[in-house]
Amino acid sequence: MDKTFTWSGVKKEAKRVRWPKRKDVTEDTIEVVSFTAFFAVYFVICEFVVTQILKLIGIGA
Repeated sequence: MDKTFTWSGVKKEAKRVRWPKRKDVTEDTIEVVSFTAFFAVYFVICEFVVTQILKLIGIGA
Protein backbone atom coordinates (compact mmCIF):
# COMPACT_ATOMS: atom_id res chain seq x y z
CA MET A 1 0.00 0.00 0.00
CA ASP A 2 1.24 3.49 -0.88
CA LYS A 3 1.81 5.53 2.29
CA THR A 4 1.98 8.93 0.54
CA PHE A 5 -1.48 10.07 1.64
CA THR A 6 -1.21 9.13 5.30
CA TRP A 7 -0.12 11.59 7.98
CA SER A 8 3.19 9.82 8.35
CA GLY A 9 3.66 9.88 4.57
CA VAL A 10 2.87 13.59 4.41
CA LYS A 11 5.29 14.36 7.27
CA LYS A 12 8.00 12.28 5.60
CA GLU A 13 7.49 14.08 2.27
CA ALA A 14 7.48 17.51 3.96
CA LYS A 15 10.88 16.74 5.49
CA ARG A 16 12.28 16.03 2.01
CA VAL A 17 11.23 19.44 0.69
CA ARG A 18 14.06 21.92 0.23
CA TRP A 19 12.61 25.02 1.83
CA PRO A 20 14.01 28.32 0.52
CA LYS A 21 16.39 30.31 2.69
CA ARG A 22 15.33 33.73 3.95
CA LYS A 23 17.93 35.37 1.69
CA ASP A 24 16.48 33.65 -1.40
CA VAL A 25 12.93 34.71 -0.51
CA THR A 26 14.07 38.30 0.11
CA GLU A 27 15.94 38.47 -3.21
CA ASP A 28 12.99 37.01 -5.12
CA THR A 29 10.58 39.43 -3.43
CA ILE A 30 12.76 42.42 -4.31
CA GLU A 31 13.00 41.19 -7.91
CA VAL A 32 9.22 40.81 -8.25
CA VAL A 33 8.50 44.22 -6.71
CA SER A 34 11.15 45.84 -8.94
CA PHE A 35 9.76 44.32 -12.13
CA THR A 36 6.21 45.24 -11.12
CA ALA A 37 7.20 48.86 -10.42
CA PHE A 38 9.17 49.07 -13.68
CA PHE A 39 6.29 47.82 -15.79
CA ALA A 40 3.79 50.03 -13.94
CA VAL A 41 5.88 53.11 -14.76
CA TYR A 42 6.42 51.86 -18.33
CA PHE A 43 2.68 51.47 -18.97
CA VAL A 44 1.87 54.85 -17.42
CA ILE A 45 4.45 56.50 -19.70
CA CYS A 46 3.11 54.61 -22.74
CA GLU A 47 -0.44 55.68 -21.94
CA PHE A 48 0.67 59.29 -21.51
CA VAL A 49 2.53 59.28 -24.84
CA VAL A 50 -0.39 57.72 -26.73
CA THR A 51 -2.81 60.21 -25.13
CA GLN A 52 -0.63 63.13 -26.19
CA ILE A 53 -0.35 61.80 -29.75
CA LEU A 54 -4.14 61.38 -29.96
CA LYS A 55 -4.64 64.93 -28.66
CA LEU A 56 -2.22 66.24 -31.30
CA ILE A 57 -4.20 64.69 -34.13
CA GLY A 58 -7.51 65.82 -32.67
CA ILE A 59 -8.86 62.60 -31.23
CA GLY A 60 -9.80 62.52 -27.58
CA ALA A 61 -10.45 65.13 -24.94
